[in-house]
Amino acid sequence: MGGIDLALSRGGIHGLAGESGSGKTMTALAVLGLLPGGMTASGSIRLADTEGPGAGSDSGFTELVGAPRGVLQGVRGRRVAMVFQDPSTSLHPQLPVGRQLTDHMRHHLGLGKPEARAKAEALLDRVRVPDARGALSKYPHQFSGGQRQRIAIAVALACDPTVLLADEPTTALDVTVQAGVLQLLRELADGGDLSILLVTHDLGVMSAVADEVTVMRQGLVVESAPRQQLFTAPRDEYTRSLLAALPGSSFEQAGEDAR
Repeated sequence: MGGIDLALSRGGIHGLAGESGSGKTMTALAVLGLLPGGMTASGSIRLADTEGPGAGSDSGFTELVGAPRGVLQGVRGRRVAMVFQDPSTSLHPQLPVGRQLTDHMRHHLGLGKPEARAKAEALLDRVRVPDARGALSKYPHQFSGGQRQRIAIAVALACDPTVLLADEPTTALDVTVQAGVLQLLRELADGGDLSILLVTHDLGVMSAVADEVTVMRQGLVVESAPRQQLFTAPRDEYTRSLLAALPGSSFEQAGEDAR
């Protein structure tokens, strides 16, 4: 395939895989208009509207490529949220967790302080942060790495987005904690209307949670298929090489994991 062409399904996880430098993270950043200086996106990125047609559109979509700053500011965090590899990227070290959750909700949703705090506690409980009520008064450094990532996910979900962009969210975590975060992402997708784009170089992660997998190389999509099909019958040589590089895994074992 030429360029990048992918679609997210409501309630599904779409995996975006490839080696470092393949363009995975840049693709996710382009959705929110957050590309580094000097870089621009071309083509079309369309976000389905859930409350009527998008700004300047009567088609039921908001066009994000070239969208005015005000439109993008209304989309970021409110309709599309992002979780990064290192939760310190999105968590302020000097603000209590409760403040970081409620500020988002009060700004974007217009909630009062008591209502926002109650929703923040419910969110922390939903992502299984221990003692959700007590956690609201604590600071990020008082939590483990896995708990901080769960808190970052809660912050991303604070304003009820329809799309969650997860950029290598488990890479910095040990295997046991990684499994718990992946299970959480799967439960979040299964629980309703949330669509997740999971960016990772680890095809083993994809075999555990993704519904669809797109493989990128040098800024281009080389293959896209349902998870089981991609793991059991990859079409592209590059995809086959990535699968062969899985530690202690053959195509057949990866296919079994995908099932």
